[in-house]
Amino acid sequence: MSTRLESAPHSDAAGSEAVEPEPSAAARPRPTWWVKLIAFAACLLTLWHIGASFLWIAPYSALREIPTQQVLAGYMLPMFGQSWSVFAPEPINGDYHFNVRALIEKDGEQVETGWVSATDVELSMIRYNLFPPRAGIQSSEVASGQMNAYNKLNADQQAVIGLDFMKDDWEEWMVRSFDELQGEDNPSTEAYMAEEHLSTAYATQVAYAIWGADAVVAVQYRVSRQNVVPYKDRNDPGAQRPDPTFSTTGWRLPIEEEGQSRENFANTFRGQFERIQP
Repeated sequence: MSTRLESAPHSDAAGSEAVEPEPSAAARPRPTWWVKLIAFAACLLTLWHIGASFLWIAPYSALREIPTQQVLAGYMLPMFGQSWSVFAPEPINGDYHFNVRALIEKDGEQVETGWVSATDVELSMIRYNLFPPRAGIQSSEVASGQMNAYNKLNADQQAVIGLDFMKDDWEEWMVRSFDELQGEDNPSTEAYMAEEHLSTAYATQVAYAIWGADAVVAVQYRVSRQNVVPYKDRNDPGAQRPDPTFSTTGWRLPIEEEGQSRENFANTFRGQFERIQP
């Protein structure tokens, strides 16, 4: 006789645990079209800024004419107009200084003040400062532009610049003085007059900040450049820097541009000037 054994069924509901399937990972949402568009535009802007900065900082080449010099300058100036010309072929090898003095009314008389170095005041804003303000380089840029334009003129034109122009419409008077010079090959003075206007306007703000707008009758600025020790003398402990060169200018009536704020300039400049006084 054969006996068949049947195994007990494994359907004990009380002793078995149901195994639930693991939920699948949630699908990552795809960015919308406008997010992609913003990211693409940001990438293009970054590439343009890097390329424009490279062309602006690097020595001049034909590559600058790809966007054209006018477009490049319009983008870089004034916010990004930095110059890191520390490499060949034309490294920076000198310091510019912009000094200002004024003719002021004091006790019923006109008195000449001493010279104030606007450059020293501004440089003190950025020295040992991890987040330097752009106000710390303005006078150096003004001085550089003025002297570069000054050096392109001939001796007779430079002599005119050294004269005093203290009457209304003195800029037109200066232009007429240039035009009256003899000679047909005199360099153009148009670029210099633009720098003259800018330099006098800046000197005016410095004078107003230091001596007061009500007291200032006329201003005079002095631009100088002093080169570093020549490369061939770099190992000489006794080597001295060459003597500075100057662009000689006379007295000018003050110039103030429309929209300028005397108060804002004075609050920044005079405050820093007083902090660095001994």
